[in-house]
Amino acid sequence: MIWSLSFAPLFPVWLLAAATIAALALSLAAFVLRLPAWPLRVMAMALLVFALAGPAIEREDREPLSSIVSIVVDESQSQRLGDRATSTNEALAALEQRFAALPGYELRVTRAARGDGATADGTALFSALADSLSDVPPERIGGGVMITDGQVHDIPEKAADLGFDAPLHALVTGVEDEIDRRLAIARAPKFALVGSEQVVTLQLQDRGVESASDRVTITVRRDGEIVTQQRAQPGSTIDIPVTVAHGGNNIFEFSADTLEGELTELNNRVVVTVEGIRENLRVLLVSGSPHAGERTWRNLLKSDASVDLVHFTILRPPDKQDGTPINQLSLIAFPTRELFSVKIDEFDLIIFDRYERRGVLPLLYFDNIARFVREGGAVLVAGGPDYAEGGSIYRTPLSPVLPAEPSGMIYEEPFRAAISQTGSRHPVTRGLPGGNVEPPAWSRWFRLVDATIRNGETLMTGAEEKPLLVLSREGEGRVAVLLSDHVWLWARGYEGGGPHVALLRRLAHWLMKEPDLEEEALRLTSRGVEVVAERQTIGESVGDMTLTLPGGETRNLTPTEVSPGLWRASAPAPDLGLYSVDDGSRKALVHVGPPNPREFTDVLSTTETLAPLAEETGGSVRRLVDAGGNVLIPRVVPLRRATSFAGDGWIGFRTSDASLLKGIDRYPLFAGLLGLALLLGAVSLLWYREGR
Repeated sequence: MIWSLSFAPLFPVWLLAAATIAALALSLAAFVLRLPAWPLRVMAMALLVFALAGPAIEREDREPLSSIVSIVVDESQSQRLGDRATSTNEALAALEQRFAALPGYELRVTRAARGDGATADGTALFSALADSLSDVPPERIGGGVMITDGQVHDIPEKAADLGFDAPLHALVTGVEDEIDRRLAIARAPKFALVGSEQVVTLQLQDRGVESASDRVTITVRRDGEIVTQQRAQPGSTIDIPVTVAHGGNNIFEFSADTLEGELTELNNRVVVTVEGIRENLRVLLVSGSPHAGERTWRNLLKSDASVDLVHFTILRPPDKQDGTPINQLSLIAFPTRELFSVKIDEFDLIIFDRYERRGVLPLLYFDNIARFVREGGAVLVAGGPDYAEGGSIYRTPLSPVLPAEPSGMIYEEPFRAAISQTGSRHPVTRGLPGGNVEPPAWSRWFRLVDATIRNGETLMTGAEEKPLLVLSREGEGRVAVLLSDHVWLWARGYEGGGPHVALLRRLAHWLMKEPDLEEEALRLTSRGVEVVAERQTIGESVGDMTLTLPGGETRNLTPTEVSPGLWRASAPAPDLGLYSVDDGSRKALVHVGPPNPREFTDVLSTTETLAPLAEETGGSVRRLVDAGGNVLIPRVVPLRRATSFAGDGWIGFRTSDASLLKGIDRYPLFAGLLGLALLLGAVSLLWYREGR
């Protein structure tokens, strides 16, 4: 309780001041004139003025407030190395026990790792400390404790930036004689053309080692597969050439041999992701006899900026005899040898649009085309009556790679193209606009070539559920057969048209091995603070997948079907580094965070980073573990006023003077009979004295 004297004047302050001045003047006059009983006169006037001031005694009922101490526990990846986690838990338990036995202190424990955000880099302990004390008045803060390995990346420049005037202590895990090997990226490309060779520059460093070790083997993996190995000396910079093999993300993993006795192997490995960019895809379009849909393919391919198109239309076959002199013809001779022998490997896709054998291409060149497919090329046959008749391209040495064998029958009747059950799960035809209703919301076609499917997958069907679009793989290449020449009806808008652009563009890009259109694929991507695994399949089900975290821990993922043929599973991504997912037959990788995480730039425990700031606040930095491996927990000492809050074997914390006002009791001095008695007594004493 706190006692105090307060005033509540009965009159306005100016009137009370005037009365005080008048009383002082009369008292001075009585003293100067030596009037009888002048001291009593002064006392009576003083009591009167004092009574008019409304004096009262107040009693405050206050409850002392506790001091708030924040303990920030470092749970970053480097804190999991060695025995750091064990000593951290032991130190936290001991501090909690000691503060529980210490009256007047309230403990707040905050666990922190890297900063906010999916790509946050480094250990952020001071932001966690500020958050834990954000609702506490500065006068109530008793101090802070950090249990960490000393590798903190958001240290303020000066103590004033902390926002409180109290000691900061750091208890450092780990031991002094740690050693470690680190592989770092000095320079790496982010984009490159597919098939090009790029150079990645790496730095190999050994820390805590007195003398350099022997040469170290660096293993290079692309998408999980070993591609090369090189030797390097610790402390050196090495250039490693890598080849960008495909479009999309090429993930290169570089790993160095383990240093005996080193703290961790996690930073012996770095990952570089190079996005493969294809040069313009080269397409050869060969059109047979002119027909209404001839320009559909040309317009579509010319509108795609990523496609270089070479288009030939056979207008006058060699066997045509009309008497026109050769020197009067303006037609360009079909360069069969240049296209199908010398330069065939320069193309990514060859399209035969209503092509039939008319003596233009010798049979020998169809052998070249078949070889072109088996070695990684692609062929698309868009057939009409030409595919069913005797001059069909199927009656050539190309037939072994074509999946659809024509029966010779042609259906000349209206039908609506329909997506097959397999096609509903295939990326080429899945989700085509208008295909999710029955019948499909697109126009009819009027011609279909009957064929027997020898291999491959039927994605679309036509009249009487006969195959319409068939895709297959042959060797390293791909083949597609479209058994109708009426796709141009969609392009012309007949009966509302149809999704010809989406269908034909997807079809062409699947043939040219666009990664996003693979029908059997496993992908792993980073989205926010989680990784997402996607399994694309034309099968009806998929099994569980195994996710491997950067530290080697594994988790089982059970995917769910989000759309036909697409299964998805997600998991938190708490750590920075390389994640991999495996479904038993396929493997996918993704790197979360920056290429050179600050968390693993230096993993050796240290007291030097936090020492200047702690000393500025009056705190201290000390190791938890001694040379013998014993965990030493300092004593906790409360201090009210001090300049130093640390000593040998103890750490101190400020005791708060703050309190909570619960109530006030007020006792007026001149209220009631007591005040009347004092005033009457003073007047009576004055009258009695003057009467003598």
